[in-house]
Amino acid sequence: RDKKGKGAEKTAAKMEKKVSRRAKKEEEDLEALIAEFQSLDAKKTQVIESSCPPPSPRLNCSLCAHPEKDELILFGGEYFNGQKTYLYNDLYIYHIRKNGWAKLEIPNPPPRRCAHQAAVVPTAGGQLWIFGGEFASPNGEQFYHYKDLWVLHLATKTWEQIKAPGGPSGRSGHRMVACKRQLIIFGGFHESARDYIYYNDVYTFSLDSFSWSKLAPAGIGPAPRSGCQMTPTPEGNIIIYGGYSKQRIKKDVDKGTLHTDMFLLKAEGAGKEEDRWTWSRLSPSGVKPTPRSGFSVAAAPNNRCLLFGGVHDEEEEESIEGDFFNDIYFYDLGKNRWFPAQLKGPKSEKRKRRRGRQAEAEAAGEEEMQEPPQGPLEIVKEVVGEDGTVMTIKQVIPAAAQDKARSGLEEEEEEEEEGGALGQPVEPCPRSNAMVAVKHGILYVYGGMFEVGDRQVTLSDLHSIDLHRMDGWKVLLEMDPKTQEWLEESESDEEEDDDVEGAEGGEDEEESSEEESEDEGGEEQHPAVQPGEEQPQYLARTEPYWLRLARSHMGPEAKDKKVLKVAHAMAKTFYEDAV
Repeated sequence: RDKKGKGAEKTAAKMEKKVSRRAKKEEEDLEALIAEFQSLDAKKTQVIESSCPPPSPRLNCSLCAHPEKDELILFGGEYFNGQKTYLYNDLYIYHIRKNGWAKLEIPNPPPRRCAHQAAVVPTAGGQLWIFGGEFASPNGEQFYHYKDLWVLHLATKTWEQIKAPGGPSGRSGHRMVACKRQLIIFGGFHESARDYIYYNDVYTFSLDSFSWSKLAPAGIGPAPRSGCQMTPTPEGNIIIYGGYSKQRIKKDVDKGTLHTDMFLLKAEGAGKEEDRWTWSRLSPSGVKPTPRSGFSVAAAPNNRCLLFGGVHDEEEEESIEGDFFNDIYFYDLGKNRWFPAQLKGPKSEKRKRRRGRQAEAEAAGEEEMQEPPQGPLEIVKEVVGEDGTVMTIKQVIPAAAQDKARSGLEEEEEEEEEGGALGQPVEPCPRSNAMVAVKHGILYVYGGMFEVGDRQVTLSDLHSIDLHRMDGWKVLLEMDPKTQEWLEESESDEEEDDDVEGAEGGEDEEESSEEESEDEGGEEQHPAVQPGEEQPQYLARTEPYWLRLARSHMGPEAKDKKVLKVAHAMAKTFYEDAV
């Protein structure tokens, strides 16, 4: 095991040298561009805070809760419109009580970046610490990875760069948390045009002495990765879960790995001695999140942390198809247990509806008393929403629980009636790379992205949910993705596609014809589409995902045609609302 470990270290060291050599030239080219942007920033000489519209859509920015005020702080990020990548170093404040945004212009900010990490501490009226991240060339082919450390003094509204030797190498996709008067950094990656390397090193930065230390923990730690969950415990330990890495399996072919393992980095002696840290593997109980990358994490009330959203990419040789999520999982730090979040309806409304039905129940009580005892009851319920979504639910209930089930079913029906009148649930659409923050036990989810075919939709909506009550999502800011600009890669590519595909959606027609030929020689009309109706674009591109989702709801005994119709209804609802 020791030999293997040393061999892996040597290989990693060689790769790091190779990557740094190739990256050096790229980074020199980009340094000139960064310097140009910084000269523009240097013209700002005074602090200006002004009310403004919500931030433009962006990804891989940071969102943190102010330690003392009812505010969220958003910094940096990137936006890709299909042809060009834009980087930001804007600073926005979201005022929770006013539900409004303000832009804060402060002289000498950090250079533009994305995929950095930010952490807040309550020192001296609040500090926002930022480390690392990356700058990309406008064509998205060259990268500059930062290794600088900055602090925003929230009370005085001033930026300060902290220059201390011995810190981590330049990287992005790493994770950083504030824990017991120190910042702790783990993992990440560095990428050049042709090579990349993933890290699993751990550094601490003392908020008292302003000095870096590289840890050398005992035990076997996580494999190199980026985008993992990193959570501090009240005892001063660190928990790592999941993440993503890739490795080259042959020339120009990379294989991605979704990590689902979990580790504890334990500080012996309250973390005072850097050599006394130990890695150990955790085996949590409960229902773990399904494998995914691009998930978002935050500290939650009651000694828990949470995981939101993400994407599971199915990688084939020349394409990647992603299943996006909008679910929440909690991890209980004390019990070492995962469990999915359950949304509850508002209690007061349920009670009112229950009282309204009480008289009817009493009137019908005599008739029910006369009925002989029944065997197990099979309830098959088909729910059709106004949006066309069809759900079939089958439930087998023992005789003793039938009365309870009937009353529960009535309540569900009432809720459905009311839900139909009020409209659809307002939960955020499935997405990855969302920005999340928790303040006063309320989770705020800002933006993120999902993909429709080759198009990337960058979101800028804002939702919230009370983590104590879990009584439903609130929409604080809506966004219509239809208004978002998307440019194809190049005109020549489009012309080639047009020649092959015809006027509209040729790729979709090819895919659908392949699917039909698999069924019955391609002659039969798609069962989810009405005769004479053209097959919609969203169906062919994402049908496997919606079929799996429909099948999981309807069960293995449901007929294929019916599953297909439900899949179609679900896809239609989602894409009409979101796109």
